[in-house]
Amino acid sequence: MDETCSKCGLPKELCMCQAIAKEEQRIKVRIETRKWGREVTMIKGLNPKEVDVQALTTKLKNKCACGGTSKEGVIELQGDHRHRIKKLLTAEGYDESNIDI
Repeated sequence: MDETCSKCGLPKELCMCQAIAKEEQRIKVRIETRKWGREVTMIKGLNPKEVDVQALTTKLKNKCACGGTSKEGVIELQGDHRHRIKKLLTAEGYDESNIDI
């Protein structure tokens, strides 16, 4: 038997919950300066209940070749990656018009 999605009730292979959740996210990408002038790219607005923030953090860290972490639904990447992040999030399925830089 096919497994069904607990949210929409459709079979797992037909479930669109994850794609819809990605399109509805309102993401804000900001730069923050820490001690000694170090820059950190902050990605806010992701709902950790709908999106796997830890997996997204790992993908972004690998693509940007930097360190980082995710805390309380906020992704922090070491360095200034604002312009690369928009392209990477769009490639992951997030709506480009909902990403503010």
